[in-house]
Amino acid sequence: MPKAVRFHKLGGPEVLQIEEVPARHPGAGEVAINVAAVGLNRAESMYYRGNYSQKPEFPSGLGYEVVGTVTAVGEGVDSLLIGKRIGTIPIYSMNRYPVLGEKAVVPAEAIAELPPSLSSVEGAAVWMQYPTAYGALVEFAKVGPGDTVLLTAASSSVGLAAIEIVKAQGAISIATTRTSAKRQLLLDLGADNVIATQEEDLPARVREITEGKLARVAFDAIGGSYIDTLAQAVAPEGTIYLYGLLSEEPNNYPVSAFFKSISLTGYMMHQLKTPERFNLMKRYVYEHLANGSFKPHVDRIFPFEQSADAYRYLESNQQVGKVVITL
Repeated sequence: MPKAVRFHKLGGPEVLQIEEVPARHPGAGEVAINVAAVGLNRAESMYYRGNYSQKPEFPSGLGYEVVGTVTAVGEGVDSLLIGKRIGTIPIYSMNRYPVLGEKAVVPAEAIAELPPSLSSVEGAAVWMQYPTAYGALVEFAKVGPGDTVLLTAASSSVGLAAIEIVKAQGAISIATTRTSAKRQLLLDLGADNVIATQEEDLPARVREITEGKLARVAFDAIGGSYIDTLAQAVAPEGTIYLYGLLSEEPNNYPVSAFFKSISLTGYMMHQLKTPERFNLMKRYVYEHLANGSFKPHVDRIFPFEQSADAYRYLESNQQVGKVVITL
């Protein structure tokens, strides 16, 4: 039987086990794949710790973002997909469709092609990060020339994707990271400006960089009390898009935002699920990957047998970009 990562109780990476599981044939609207690589995300860490929006059903699988070769299709799915390499866009439930294993079944509506120029490892660093950043920055914020965009947690895979998207849209990025240790790498990866938030005054530095105009858009993975600091760095009538909850604090609308009429809005990639938005996103991402203006950055690769170690590394916050497991 194929092997997959399973866990039977909540906890840290130590609860993750590699077990044999029965292979499942795809049902209607599904495809089966042989897995080549899996990209890791904070969502999975929150999931096995019990902090995610959806609670695991035990025994639970894990994994959202996968690259593999289609081996079978269910009813209503084009059989010409068999033999093709695809990636998955994580718009489905890990309870129903865990992908961290040798074989996986996923909904056909959530698959996407990858340019031949990308390796499977690079392909595992595409369909969470770029659509997440695209939705907030392109679909909703309409970022364009003349805009300044403030990006928190910029060394994450989504943060790096946001840096590339801001550049592709002709805008200026201000990337934040906690210390100066990652400053030069972020600049090398395309950030126009970098602020080390534990060493510098964020609002003051943004005011200096923008010559007093401040940022029109903030794309924030942190939330909590940090929203107040961000609001001080955002221009009047600007918008803070909150896409992550790393602080785990309540997200209160601050007075500093009220007096500048700043909008605070939650954003999730599921907002792209309407057919028109979804197809525009896939085309945008694919075209930028194909022409080389988007280049996924993989920080470290782990073999499948070291899956628990891979998640420990993800939780260490040492990485810049994506952590990938190969099979």
